[in-house]
Amino acid sequence: MVGEKAPEFCLPDQDGKEVCLKDFRGKWVVLYFYPKDNTSGCTREAIDFTENLKDFEKLDAVVLGVSKDSVKSHKKFQEKHGLKITLLSDPEHRVIEAYGAWKLKKRYGREYYGTERSTFIIDPEGVIRHEWRNVKVKGHVGEVKETLKKLRGES
Repeated sequence: MVGEKAPEFCLPDQDGKEVCLKDFRGKWVVLYFYPKDNTSGCTREAIDFTENLKDFEKLDAVVLGVSKDSVKSHKKFQEKHGLKITLLSDPEHRVIEAYGAWKLKKRYGREYYGTERSTFIIDPEGVIRHEWRNVKVKGHVGEVKETLKKLRGES
């Protein structure tokens, strides 16, 4: 996917307002997919992105989190943890699938489909410049920030 045009989408945010990827042309986009609101890893990741949001804004980037949770669930998640990032609801997992983040997973010997924690950096022209798959939360947001600086020609 790196070097390819990012799949276009429009999804409702935590307030039910439609957000489209094309709305951010001219800006960098950090698009991350996560399994579920209010689980430990997903909460940590969302808080990390929120705590670093000012740094991303200085790098002319927006942060969008996507899961299959409902708009209502996102709103509660945002309010409970004071999240400042935009959370998008993809209950039919169309966008999650378009980015290849819908995977067969195994837990306790059971197989099921779910969201693989994944992050993409999309440039101002809408091209994917970097991707992470099967992300481990610890240290990830810092790595995304450093990669974004490099892609912008800063260090």
